[in-house]
Order: sequence, then structure tokens, then C-alpha cells
Amino acid sequence: MKRPVQLLTFFLLATCLVFAGEQSDGADRPNILFIFTDDWGWGDLGCHGHPYLKTPNIDRLAREGTDFHRFTVASGVCSPSRTAVMTGHFPARYNIDGHFAAVRSNANRGMPDWLDPKTPTIPRMLQSAGYATAHFGKWHLANNMIPDSPLPMDYGYDEYGAFNCSGEQMPVHEDATRAIAFIEKSSAAKKPFFINLWMHEPHTPHHTLPEYRRRFPELDDPDNVYASVLSHADDRIGELLDALDRLKLTANTLVIFSSDNGPAGNGRGGKLTTMYDSATGEGFGIGCSVGTTGGRNGRKKSILQGGIGVPFIARWPGKIKAGAIDDVSWISAVDLLPTFCEIAGAGMPDGYEPDGMSQVATLQGSKLELRNKPLFWKGIPNSKGPVFSILDRRWRLLVSPDFEVLELYDLNKDPLEKNDLKDSHPKIAGELLEQLQAWHATLPEQLNPECFSKYRAKGAGPMPSEVKPLFQFNPSR
Repeated sequence: MKRPVQLLTFFLLATCLVFAGEQSDGADRPNILFIFTDDWGWGDLGCHGHPYLKTPNIDRLAREGTDFHRFTVASGVCSPSRTAVMTGHFPARYNIDGHFAAVRSNANRGMPDWLDPKTPTIPRMLQSAGYATAHFGKWHLANNMIPDSPLPMDYGYDEYGAFNCSGEQMPVHEDATRAIAFIEKSSAAKKPFFINLWMHEPHTPHHTLPEYRRRFPELDDPDNVYASVLSHADDRIGELLDALDRLKLTANTLVIFSSDNGPAGNGRGGKLTTMYDSATGEGFGIGCSVGTTGGRNGRKKSILQGGIGVPFIARWPGKIKAGAIDDVSWISAVDLLPTFCEIAGAGMPDGYEPDGMSQVATLQGSKLELRNKPLFWKGIPNSKGPVFSILDRRWRLLVSPDFEVLELYDLNKDPLEKNDLKDSHPKIAGELLEQLQAWHATLPEQLNPECFSKYRAKGAGPMPSEVKPLFQFNPSR
């Protein structure tokens, strides 16, 4: 009987060691906190030289990490940009070209009513690798005016608090508080976490608080309003960074700050009016949207650099260089999924192929002057300006809805796209046009009926003007 007892003891000890190793591996794997703001222009940061906006906590991320100046999102508007982040695919693959709105509006624009919850997503892949996953803040991969749309949990999140989704709408300023509670819970369980924190600011309505408006007594409206909402958002980012410090998680957490598209409005400001949104309530209107693009052409809704070239700051102590600027590497939102999966050691489902590529080496300092994979854009149909685009290595081509060549740029020499070269380089323009048309031919011609609300078949569902505000707004200083 002695040998069987010894074998049993050895087996139990080995099992405990394996289990302890698994726990240790989980605790050692890096946490990922992705902060995605809404309409935050490239120039709207203190560290990017804005004359009066104060963003000390985001500036801290830049001092302690690397500021990537050539990051682009996949669209100049909200929902398709977020689709690219979640799926690692160009949003045109899902016929998502504009923002999700009421059912009738989606139908009129040839849109589905939500992103297919069956599609592979970042949180689902990281969840399968043992990560605790959460979403806090704006959703907009459906809409609160579509009550039968899937919830964020249907896409691979363990926990969420959101607005612009079906069900209960989380107050916009609770994002950091809920995220910190989730971080504390994950830390106590010694489990790595992935959090999408998608902030409302500085999208309309501009939700201000008097104490933040008083921070900028030298500014008149609308600049005062804009500065106050960004300052409030920056403070909440500071609360997150402080929580990571307090819990001794800073060294093992990748933090990224970015934006879904460029700034709204015309940049010059306008009348101080109020408006309401059925998901977030009442606030100041578009006249207070005075964001800046840092010299880039175009703004929100455009696939010019001002619409898709947004801030991207990454901090990961010991892995990402502190106080650095990368103004060479072209990184895209579709790169985030493969990048996060590599960092987390997460596998991808059989048959899934991302449109992006892992940028772990780029984040850690290996500059990528020429991409190995081209990038494609499909903008808002029937919009002014270019609707389709391709970036292949050093060249970007922009074309009209009927594939007429409009502009060609050498991005290595002209990253802000100021010098159109289509007339001097017709052969390059023609080759890129062929690639773009070939990509366009791969896009689905029909919408997925599984992504239709039941209200679409009935021709019902509320329009935006029919939805009442959640609460009353007090615009006092």
C-alpha cells in the first residue's frame, strides 16, 4: 500500500503545482484598458499643443508612454469606427457605414440595426483566454431606440454599464467609477482584465458641471463649455490611473487613449443652444463643438485625415518607451484585435482572419514605416468628398462614390495630405484604384436579416424626435 500512497501524494502535489502555475500565469498576464473617446480631435490635447485645453492626466500617459501620431480609425463616424475596433474587420464587411439610429433611419440608409453578435470580437477572444471582460460607457453598436437589440453581454462581456444600447442607460459620468470597481474585483480575484471604456466626451449633448465651467473663467462660450467637458473626462481618466497605482497594477497594465473619429462641428463654434439625447439626456448643442484637428484636412464624417487621424497614446511601463513620439508608423483601429490577442496570449477562432495586423512590436518601439497589409475605407454614402480609400505602403488614394480618382498622397513625405499627386503619378493611382475596386467586390451585397429589429418588419419603432429626454438640464454656471 505504500507505493500507491506515494503515487497519490505525488499526483496531488503535481496537480497543486499546475493549478498554482495557472493562477500565477493569469495574474502575470497584462491587463488591458482601452479608453475610446467620442469626437475628440487630434489637436484637443495639452500635449499636442492646444492653447487652452487642459488634459494633465492624458498628458501624463504621453510622458509615461508613447504618442503615436499616425494612428487612424476605420471611419469618420461612430458606429463603423467602433465596429472595426470590436471585430478587427473593416466595417463595410458588415454593411455598417453610418451611425446606428432608429429602425426607420437604419432601413432608409441601407444599414442593419446592430452588429451581428455572432461575429468574433475582442472581448470574446480574451474571455476565452481567461480574462475578465467589461464595457463601460458608450455602446452604439446598436441604439437605445431599438429595444430588441442585443446587449453588450451578448458580445463577450462579463459585465457592462452602457448607454446608446437597449435596456437601462448608464449615466455618462459613471464610466470611471464602474470601471474602477471592476478593476478592484478582478485584482482581488487575481484575474487579468480587459476593459473597453468608451467615454461620451466631447460628443453632443455637452454635459457640463458648474465646477468644471468655473475652471476656465477666462474663456467665453462656447470655448468654456468645450474645455469643461474635456477637463471632466480627463479627471475621470486620472481616477483610473490613480486606481491602477493604488492597486499596484500600473506596471502590468497596457493603457491606451484614443478617439472614434475627428471633431464634430465646423471648429468655429456657434450659438449656445441646448439639445437632448434619449440615451444621455440634455446638454449644450453643436455650437459648443470647437474641436481641432491639428492641421489635418476634414473633420468628423470625412475619411480625410481630420476625420480619421485621431490621438493614440499607449502606456505599458517597461514595455512601451516613456516620453516617446512615433510619427512614422501607420497603425489602424483594425490592428487592435490582433494586437490585444497577442499581448493576452489569446487564440483566434478557426476561419477568422483579421483585416488588421498585430502591432505589438510597433508599440514596443520597432517603427513601421511601411505596412504589410493595406487599409481600406468606405465612408458615408452620398456624402461630400471622397467615399472610398486605400492606403498601401506609402500611398493613399481617395475616390468618389463612382470610383473617380480624386486625390493621391505620398504619406511618407506628406502625412497630413496637403500635396495631391494624382496628376504626376497616374500609374500608381491606377494600380491602387484596381486594388480598391477588387476589395469593394468582396463586400456583401445584402444585409444580414438576423441583424434586423422586429420593428423593421412592422414599419414601426420610434424616430429620434419621438423620444422624450431622460431628465431636465440646468445650464447654469
